[in-house]
Amino acid sequence: MKKLSFLYVILIITFSSCKEVESPKITIVSPEEMQSFLQADNVQLIDVRTAKEFENGHIPGAQNIDFFSPTFVQDITKLDKDKPVYLYCNSGKRSAKCAQKMLEEGFVKIYDLDGGFSKWKYEGLEIKN
Repeated sequence: MKKLSFLYVILIITFSSCKEVESPKITIVSPEEMQSFLQADNVQLIDVRTAKEFENGHIPGAQNIDFFSPTFVQDITKLDKDKPVYLYCNSGKRSAKCAQKMLEEGFVKIYDLDGGFSKWKYEGLEIKN
C-alpha cells in the first residue's frame, strides 16, 4: 500500500511539473484566412517560388526564399522558428514540401496557403508587382 501511495505522489509531481509544449503542425489556410493573419505585426510571410515568379507579382509583405535554391535550407533556418510562418507558392505543391522541411528543422507553427498564389489572385486579393 505504501508503494502504491508513493508511486501516486511521484506521478502527481511529475505531471504537475511538466510544461505543456505545443506540438509542431502545418495548417492549411484559405486565402481569406491568410489575408486576416497578415494583418498582424512582424509576420513571417514566405513566397517559395522562383525570383522570376516573385517579380511578376507576389503577396504584399512577402519575402522570397526560392525552394529550388541551393541555399534554401540555410535561408529558412534564418527565420524565427518560434513565430508562425506563412507559406505559399504558385499552386501549393512547393509550399507543402517546404512546410515539411520546416517541421524537420524545428519550426512550430506553419501555415500553408491553400491553392497558392494562383488562388490568391483568383480571389481578387491584393498583389504587389
